[in-house]
This record gives sequence, structure tokens and C-alpha cells, in this order.
Amino acid sequence: MPAATPTADRAEIADLFARLANLLDECRHDDAATVFHDDIVGRSPRGELHGLDEMTALLKRSQVEGERTQHVHGDVLVHVDGDRARATANQLVYFYRNGEAPHRTSGLRVACTAVRTPAGWRFSDMHVTLAWTQEK
Repeated sequence: MPAATPTADRAEIADLFARLANLLDECRHDDAATVFHDDIVGRSPRGELHGLDEMTALLKRSQVEGERTQHVHGDVLVHVDGDRARATANQLVYFYRNGEAPHRTSGLRVACTAVRTPAGWRFSDMHVTLAWTQEK
């Protein structure tokens, strides 16, 4: 694997957040391995999970019939240390039905560990904290 520069690593890890948002918004749950490591550990208000199979199952269970989402990440900070990195981001999630304004909005804080794999960087640990939610 060619040596990457710290700037390139940070850009690729920041890109993981955008790829995660697209995966979630497009309901491509079976593509979870494109952003998560096989041994992902996830923590959120919904509990803790271990492994890609549990993560994929959670994503599928979380989908509500007729409801769409739009995930937006901002304030992404990445600290690379060799083949591991710590990354944090703020996440806004808009819940809506096609053609309608959002009926719920949530603000989350996401703290992750990413690891370099032969396929590129992947999240190996993700802690999601709910900051607020607003029902319309």
C-alpha cells in the first residue's frame, strides 16, 4: 500500500462521513462495508453493537416505511496517527416524506476511530450522541 500524506488521509477520512450520509439516505444498507470495518463497534442511544452484521441489521431495522432522511455532516475534525485516526463531526438529520417538509430534525455528535485497510479507511468505532431533536 503506498504511503499517504497526512492531508490525503484526513481528506479520505472526512470523505467517509459523506459516504456514510449517502449510504444512509439511499438505504444502501448492504454496502455498509464500504464505510465500516468488519469489527465495527457502534454506540448510540439505541445501545451498543459489535460487528458489520449487527451494524447492517440495525440500519435495516431503523428504516421506517415511507420515511426518508437527509444526513448532513459538518465541523469534521480528523487527527491521524499512522494507520489509525480519531474523527469527530456534527450531524444534522432531517426526516421527511417525499415532497413534504421535514417532520423531525435531530442534531447529533459523532466521535469515531478509523483504521486504514487495504480497501481504504473504514470506521472501526463510532459513538453517536443525541444532542437534540425537534418534532414538527
